[in-house]
Amino acid sequence: MALDPQAQEVINLVIKSGRPAYNTLSPKDARQLFRETRPASTPTPAEIGAVKNLTADGPGGPIPLRVYRPADVPAGTPLPVLVYYHGGGWVIGDLDTHDVQCRQITAEAGVTVVAVDYRLAPEHKFPAAVDDAWAATRWVVAHAGELGIDGRRVAVAGDSAGGNLAAVVALMARDAGGPAIALQVLIYPVTDVAAESKSYRDFADGYMLTRDGMRWFTNHYLKAAGEAQDWRVSPLRAPSLAGLPPALVITAGFDPLRDEGLAYVRRLRHAGVPVDLLHYPGQIHGFMSFDRVLVGARDALARTGSLLEQAFRDDLHGSSVEEIAIPWPRAWESMPWLHLGQRWRETRVACMVARDQVGRRGVLEGIAKRWPRVSGGSPPAD
Repeated sequence: MALDPQAQEVINLVIKSGRPAYNTLSPKDARQLFRETRPASTPTPAEIGAVKNLTADGPGGPIPLRVYRPADVPAGTPLPVLVYYHGGGWVIGDLDTHDVQCRQITAEAGVTVVAVDYRLAPEHKFPAAVDDAWAATRWVVAHAGELGIDGRRVAVAGDSAGGNLAAVVALMARDAGGPAIALQVLIYPVTDVAAESKSYRDFADGYMLTRDGMRWFTNHYLKAAGEAQDWRVSPLRAPSLAGLPPALVITAGFDPLRDEGLAYVRRLRHAGVPVDLLHYPGQIHGFMSFDRVLVGARDALARTGSLLEQAFRDDLHGSSVEEIAIPWPRAWESMPWLHLGQRWRETRVACMVARDQVGRRGVLEGIAKRWPRVSGGSPPAD
């Protein structure tokens, strides 16, 4: 599968700009660079309702939170909540760098999103980020009433290092007997820093996130190399993934983290966990943050919102079907690893998305039973 031409354009623009690699900078300068360059790739923020900053009680002091509420929802209406942990290799990123993405998810899914500004390395090494993510999640559920959310309908999500934290929080919630997590959304997650997969070698350089960059992030995050074996750092190495909540996992084909994300999907399914996989074979790491210029990013955000909405529905009786209209992009590589033959060639296509009787099976698995998945190449023959 070829690199999406739109993604190649993004890479070319970054090269032309002369932007230094994060691993050549100090953490302080890398954070500043991330904050300064992020707006260039993000669109105008979606129109939503109230946005407010709060703090949660944390093990290392107050944890900053930002709460997003959809538009046109009465203040007293308790909504499902998505707790979101930003990406940035546990070293960079904050509430502002992911503000637009959180607004988009709020608008797409019609849920409250609570973004967590966990402590960053190297000032606060492992397990500080994990401790903050876990403490913030429990705090949100404990304060559901004052936040205007339904503490019985909780999901966790994150991108890259944030996806790592979301996976770890889901494991911790399982082991602690709560809070109950309805869905874990893992966006090109870090799942194993103890080994470098084939995709680390294949995409070591030239595709935004680099192998040297990941090594730089990990070295700042960990106090000692042996911590990489800890499942709270590498959830792929958890003794068991059984009993975890359903997952939506999003991966990109030209991403050093691709293989470990797909490996986590396999382990989840082997443990009996329902998983929806959206694999974008022509995309790069972090592509969902480039939704100003990438069709695939807009598609992934829309699908994430739809699947979150489905996961939170509590009025399902028997099978339910929803139609999602998906715009056909110019580049086939922009679309995910799920094809419907000739139907994709239409200007807009209605995908019939079914859920099973208990409402916990992966939404896209209903489609997969009817149409084949392919791992690369051109669209399947009709």
